Amino acid sequence: MTLDPRHRSSALTDGPDRAPARAMLKAVGFSDDDLSRPLVGVANTWIEVMPCNIHLREVAAAVKAGIREAGGTPIEFNTVAVSDGISMGTEGMKASLVSREVVADSIELVARGHLFDAVVALCGCDKTIPGAAMALARLDLPALVLYGGSIDPGSYRGRDVTIQDVFEAVGACASGRMTLQDLKELENRACPGPGACGGQFTANTMATALEFVGISPMGSAGVPATDPQRKEVARDAGRLVMDLLRRGTRPRTVMTRGGFENSIASIAATGGSTNGVLHLLALAHEAGVPLQIDDFDRISARTPLLADLKPGGRFVANDMHRAGGARLLAARLLEAGSLHGSEPTVSGRTLGEEARLARETPGQEVIRPLSNPLKSTGGLVILRGSLAPEGCVLKVAGHSRLKHRGPARVFDREEDAFAAVQARRIRPGDVLVIRYEGPSGGPGMREMLATTAALVGQGIGDQVALLTDGRFSGATRGLMAGHVAPEAARGGPIAAVREGDSISFDVEARRLDLEVEDAVVRDRLKTWKPPVPRYQNGVFAKYARLVSSASQGAVT
Repeated sequence: MTLDPRHRSSALTDGPDRAPARAMLKAVGFSDDDLSRPLVGVANTWIEVMPCNIHLREVAAAVKAGIREAGGTPIEFNTVAVSDGISMGTEGMKASLVSREVVADSIELVARGHLFDAVVALCGCDKTIPGAAMALARLDLPALVLYGGSIDPGSYRGRDVTIQDVFEAVGACASGRMTLQDLKELENRACPGPGACGGQFTANTMATALEFVGISPMGSAGVPATDPQRKEVARDAGRLVMDLLRRGTRPRTVMTRGGFENSIASIAATGGSTNGVLHLLALAHEAGVPLQIDDFDRISARTPLLADLKPGGRFVANDMHRAGGARLLAARLLEAGSLHGSEPTVSGRTLGEEARLARETPGQEVIRPLSNPLKSTGGLVILRGSLAPEGCVLKVAGHSRLKHRGPARVFDREEDAFAAVQARRIRPGDVLVIRYEGPSGGPGMREMLATTAALVGQGIGDQVALLTDGRFSGATRGLMAGHVAPEAARGGPIAAVREGDSISFDVEARRLDLEVEDAVVRDRLKTWKPPVPRYQNGVFAKYARLVSSASQGAVT
């Protein structure tokens, strides 16, 4: 289907009555020739506070060059970003998930307010990726998402390291297994430059997922942030959005039900972040595609775990790129019957056609052959049970424990749980319960990497379990159930747990249960009262009132 390339911007710039608008646009450097071309918004999430997005100014310059070469006029604008890795373990982390909505809202507002004909959205850190895609799904203009690429691994005493190693080293230092001097040396070497966190944590998980759902060009996400090829990838994206505009290809024609199933398979096959569940549910909601939390369990069960990536495996995202990248993964999954190969992508090729372009590096060990998967099923499971009637998410990549029963250690704030871990008050067999950290109760559903990594660093990560109505970082590993729903602040059963109650995890049965009589739980909840909101005004208060359950993607 063809589309007038100036299907929106002509109403902004054409005719005598638009002279005031043209006058103001000329004040910032646009000419009559510029304004006679399609106006293409370049939504940038550049920010100076973190490596994930620090290089996006240079990426944007290359995207804009590509747009100009293809006959468009790029107009760059910026939005917010919040660093999970920096804010982790503090009150600031509550801003992270909230920022996803602000990113989406701000891109939508600027694009609607200035009648852009098309959009390229640049992203890097965890929430800017789904936030950008959500905005494009709402706008449904010819558009694509371009990821800025992954950071190079750091080098510490002869081995590759990532930010995950630093978080786990905090626990090792607290338990006397590492000195402060060693921790400082690791801190200085873990993050050598620009790019998003290196393992298959949330940023790389979502970047991969967007390639498989079709809204990002296949192969674009894997190119490392510091690779000279990154600028050419960006230039190509600028040219491609102009092609999308001429073809009339819109995000909702690309993001289909089959595409979402493909993206879930990519997360399952790479041992990706549990945050992928939350974000794909939210993106599907914006795209008008029916998707349920149980779809993740069903698709993961039929998808082999093939990519040996951190946090559970050995390699980082840049290793996967060198091995053959997303196309090689797609080729494996297509062969396994785990993908819908006929689904469209922004390139104009189907996912199956993209997979057939794969080139495998001889001798690579990152993406396993189908004859030798890491596991026969994927890295995500959805548990239900008396503690999670609406479901919760567990990542099984990187560990083999399928059952755990132990006494509850109950904490109403993440800080209290972390303090207990650092003080060595958590014992093997315990089940940590961290509640009132859900979408509304937090508000903002903080990630718990500081706590989970400290447990691993102390050497007891494989001997305890943890559940929360908050979230986990993509770097979390171990028997950790997140997104427990309904959340405590809205009267979910997690609010009824008391210190010492027995809690059972049974992954094979897909159960998470409080081993207390139902009548006792009901009596406890009868006397339960909602906590006073932690924020009475501002963005957090508004978010807490509007946000939905994690089982629905925590959309507002």
